[in-house]
This record gives sequence, C-alpha cells and structure tokens, in this order.
Amino acid sequence: MADRNRQRARQERNRSGKTMNRIEFVIFGAITVYIIVLIVMYLNSTPIKGYEIQMGSLSVAKSYTGIAIREEELLTTPYTGYINYYVREGSRVSSRDTVFSIDESGRLASLIESGNAGSSDYTDDELSEFRSEVIQYDRTFDNEKFSSVYDFKYDIQGAVIKLVNIDMYESLEALNQSSLGGMVSLCSAGKTGYVVYSTDGYETLTPDALTAQAYDRTEYAKTRVNNNDLVEKNDVVGKLITDENWSLMIQVDEETAAELEEAEYVEVKFIKTQETSWGKVTIYRLADGVYAQLSFNNSCLSFCTDRYVDIELVVDDEKGLKVPNSAIAEKTFFIIPAEYMTKGGDNGNYGVLKESYTENGVAYEFVETTVYSSNDEEFYVDSGGLEIGTYICKPESDEKIAVSKSGTLIGVYNMNKGYADFKQITILAQNDEYAIVSSNTQYGLTVYDRIVLDAASVNSDDFTYN
Repeated sequence: MADRNRQRARQERNRSGKTMNRIEFVIFGAITVYIIVLIVMYLNSTPIKGYEIQMGSLSVAKSYTGIAIREEELLTTPYTGYINYYVREGSRVSSRDTVFSIDESGRLASLIESGNAGSSDYTDDELSEFRSEVIQYDRTFDNEKFSSVYDFKYDIQGAVIKLVNIDMYESLEALNQSSLGGMVSLCSAGKTGYVVYSTDGYETLTPDALTAQAYDRTEYAKTRVNNNDLVEKNDVVGKLITDENWSLMIQVDEETAAELEEAEYVEVKFIKTQETSWGKVTIYRLADGVYAQLSFNNSCLSFCTDRYVDIELVVDDEKGLKVPNSAIAEKTFFIIPAEYMTKGGDNGNYGVLKESYTENGVAYEFVETTVYSSNDEEFYVDSGGLEIGTYICKPESDEKIAVSKSGTLIGVYNMNKGYADFKQITILAQNDEYAIVSSNTQYGLTVYDRIVLDAASVNSDDFTYN
C-alpha cells in the first residue's frame, strides 16, 4: 500500500514537472519571439536622427543686379586712320600718357605683324598677367552669360596689344626715320583716369533719369573699336573714367528701401570678385519704381568695364537658436478663444469644458489640452479629445461655441522626453540651410534642446530613438 502511494506521488511529480517544463518552454519561446520581432523591427526601421540646439547667427544675403553710374567722358580721335592702342583697357593714365596712335598710311599693322617693331619675348610678370586673366575667367564663367566669352577675348587681346604696342612705342624713333615717318600720330586722353575701349550709351546716365527698362539686358549692347580698325576724325574710340567714386543703382521694394534708408550704409558683396565693401545708401522714388543708390569710393577699377554688376546685400545678421531647415514642420491646431480656456485636472493644466450628453441630460467634462501657442485672444491647442463641431462652454457662464476654427503653426519636434513633442518657433532669419529662431519663448525651444533633424520622418507623439 505504501509502495503504491509512493508510486502515485512520483507520477504526480513527473506530470507536474512536465507541465512546468511546457509552461517554461512556452514562456521562453514567447520571449524569444518577442526579442526577434524587436530586432527585426529595429533593423527594418530608420533611426530618428537628432540635432542639438545651439546659439548662432545667420547673415542673409539678398541678390540684386546693379547698374553702374560713374564719371565717364568719351574719347574721340582727332585724325582719320587706323587706330592702335598702347594702354591696356582698365589701366590708369595721366593726362599726357599716350593712349592710342592713328596711322594714316595703314602700313603700321603689317609692320607689327612682321615683328619689326620690337621684341616678342614675354617676361615672367607678363606671362603671369595672362594666367591671371584665364584664372579669373574660369572662376566667374556662367553658361547662361555667354557674352562673358567676348569680354574674356577682349581682355586677352588687350593684354597682347599692350605688350606688342609698348614694344612698338619704344621703337617709334626708328619708325619715324623709316617710310612711316610723320604718318603716325600719338594721342593722349587729356585727363587722368581709367581707360575703357567700349561705349554703351549710358555714359551720361544719372540716378534720377533711370528707368526699369534699363535693367533689360536683352537690349543692351556695347560698341567697341578694336585694334587696327579704321576710324574717322571725331569718332568715339572709348571713354575715360575720371573719378574713383562710383555707384550702383538697384531696384528695391518699399519695405527694403525703408530698411536701407534707416541703415544709411549696407554691406555689399560683389559676385564677380567675391569681395565686400560698404555702400552709402540713397533712395530714389521715381515714376516707375523705387531705386537704391549704393555709393562707393573704392573698387572702381575692378568694374570699370562692367555696366551691370551682380551683388548681394548682407542686410540681416540675426542671432538666436540655429535650426536646420529640415527640422522645421507645419502642424494644424484648433484655435480656441482665450475666454473658453480654463485650468483643471489633477495637474492644474489648461483645458476646455466639453459638452456631452448623459442619461441625466447635458453635462460638461474637463478635457485637458496641450497648448502650443497663445496670446491675449486665442490659444492654439492639440486636437486630442476634440473634433470639429464639439461644443465647449465658457467657464462660469452658459455661453458655448462649437470648435471650428483651425490654424497652422511652424515648429520643430522636441525629443527631450523620448517622443516627438511639437514646439512652435518664431523664425528671425533664414537661408537655404538654416534658420535663426527666437530663444526662450513661451512653449518654445531653449539652447541644448534635442530636436528631430528630419521633421518628415515623425509624427506627433512618436517615440524617438537614435
């Protein structure tokens, strides 16, 4: 009898052990499956990348095309004949310097080509001048402005002409003793200034005579007299820029004009040279638009051959929290009148009194809402617990309204709490990559907050990890 009892006890323990083993196996299997699922989900998901907010500044440049206005005087030839230049375009000359010669015989060109007018060997400095022209052209070339190719051609020609004709000029004594004696007349500019060998009809342009049509480059053309061209007496063969002071006229709107007028001076970046200078601002409100004159007392030489000059105005230098544009998102919220907001719940947070119907009739329950922005008149709140048409009651009153008004806010997703928490931002300045936003604003961001780098990768309240 005792043996049978012990045997039954052993059988019970075996059955119990098998049952426990099966339970343990099931639990272990479930945990294993859960872990595998988490691993697969992690491997198949894209981690949320974060960005730590820092203080920074941002200069925002506005691009304009300016029309250059300078003191320009036309150069004319007192003789008829073939012209040859002795000064490179853009060079500064004195009143007595020989700028060009007029060859009445037409034989000077063949003498130059034969090489009898001087040496054709170039020094290292002269070759360096050619290299500088090529490097400058390569750096500023734009496929959409093919006319720059011709400018480059004339620059190179000018450099060559300068060297060849200087050699020839040094041999004028020998030339005068040859068959060309007395047939070559040397001409000076008569004043001090920068020599330019092209004209465009804008030499006498003044700020108050400017029109919007002048900015249409399709109708713009330069007239140029090249080396060895035949010219008549009193023909225009170039111009002389007689003053280092010059200005650019740009088209602006009234708001920008007011800002520039208040600033008086503005920092200007020249696209061609990538250099900056400060320009004095004068505003002209003319019949067909508003124009800003930016006056300079330097850099005239760099742009003496250019009528149109592309620039950027560095008008904003805002400081604040620096945020990548990719982190910025728009979100829609309900707009609740301020007098309908109240505080309640366990934490004393903001919310509204929502109307509902019960067996006993109409009742009002407190619904907590997250506030994203507010002013004296309105609150922007999330849509949790509310929907279009929901009636809410004004505290301590019988007045009620239906929730119907909505609006959008610009903000970023804060990830400090482990989930995507939308925070409104106020953008002070913005360029192609970053925005500067106000710091320490109510419901906003503070320095060292972590935000979602790509706002499109999350929704509100999504869990975040990185």
